[in-house]
Amino acid sequence: MEGTSNSSSGGFILMGVSDHPQLEIVFFIVILLSYLLTLVGNSTIILLSRLDARLHTPMYFFLSNLSSLDLAFTTSSVPQMLINLWGPDKTISYGGCVTQLYVFLWLGATECILLVVMAFDRYVAICRPLHYTTIMHPRLCWLLAAVAWVGGLSNSVIQSTFTLQLPLCGHQKVDNFLCEVPAIIKLACGDTSLNEAVLNGVCTFFTVVPLSIILLSYCYIARAVLKISSSEGRRKAFNTCLSHLVVVFLFYGSAIYGYLLPAKTSNQDQGKFISLFYSVVTPMVNPLIYTLRNKEVKAALRRLLGKGREVG
Repeated sequence: MEGTSNSSSGGFILMGVSDHPQLEIVFFIVILLSYLLTLVGNSTIILLSRLDARLHTPMYFFLSNLSSLDLAFTTSSVPQMLINLWGPDKTISYGGCVTQLYVFLWLGATECILLVVMAFDRYVAICRPLHYTTIMHPRLCWLLAAVAWVGGLSNSVIQSTFTLQLPLCGHQKVDNFLCEVPAIIKLACGDTSLNEAVLNGVCTFFTVVPLSIILLSYCYIARAVLKISSSEGRRKAFNTCLSHLVVVFLFYGSAIYGYLLPAKTSNQDQGKFISLFYSVVTPMVNPLIYTLRNKEVKAALRRLLGKGREVG
C-alpha cells in the first residue's frame, strides 16, 4: 500500500497524447468544439422537454434524463482534458482522479440501464399502444429513472472502491486522457487477475445483458412496425427507433471494447481513443441523432424560437 499512499500525496499524470506534442493543439480544439456542441445540444433538449407541453411524455422525460447524464458525463472529464492539453502540466490530484473515477463509472453504468429503459418505453408505445398511458404512468417513469441512476451509483461505489485497493507502487503515469478503471488497473504492480475478472463480470452485466435485452425488444418492435397499415405511422416509428438504435450501438460498442477486453493485453493507444470516443463524441452526437430525424423536437424548437422573437 506504500505506492498507493505515494500516489495519494502526489496525484497522477494523465499522459493523453503527450508522446505526440504536435497533436495536442489539434486535440484541444476538436475536444473544445465537441464540448461546446455537447453543452448546447443537450441543454436544448432539456429546455425543450421542460418548456414545451407537447413534449411532456415518457419518451422525452427519459431523453431529458439522457441529456442530463451526457452533460454530467462529459463535464466530469473534458475540462481536465482541456487543461492538460493546453499546457505542459499534465497532472491531476489524487482526489480529482478518484472523483473522476467514481463519477465516470457511475454515469456510464447509469446510461447502460437508461438505454434499456428507453427501449422498454418504445416497446410499450409500439407494441402496446392502447395501454401505453396506463403502463407508462408518471410514477413508473420516475421509478425507472431512479433505478437507472441508483443502479449506476451502486456499481461505481463497488467497482471503483475495489480498484483503488490495488497497490500502485509509486506508478503515477496514467496512459489515458482520464482516470478510469482499466487505466488504473494497468498501474498496479501486483496480481490484477481478480480485478480483471470482476471488471469483466460487472461490465458483462451492464453491457452485454442490457444490449441483448434491447435487441430482443427491437425484434418485437420491428414485427409490430411492419403490421402498421399507415405508411406515415411506419415511418415515424422507424425514425424514432432508428435514432435510439444508433445511440445504443455507439455507446455499447465503445463501452464493450473499452471495458471487456483484458486490461493488461489490449492496445493502449486504441483504448484511450475509445475512452475519448465515449466521453466526448457520444455525448455530442446523441442530441443530433435524436433531433435531426425528429419532427416533434424540430417543431418545439421553432415554437420556442418564435416565442423568443415575439417577446423581442
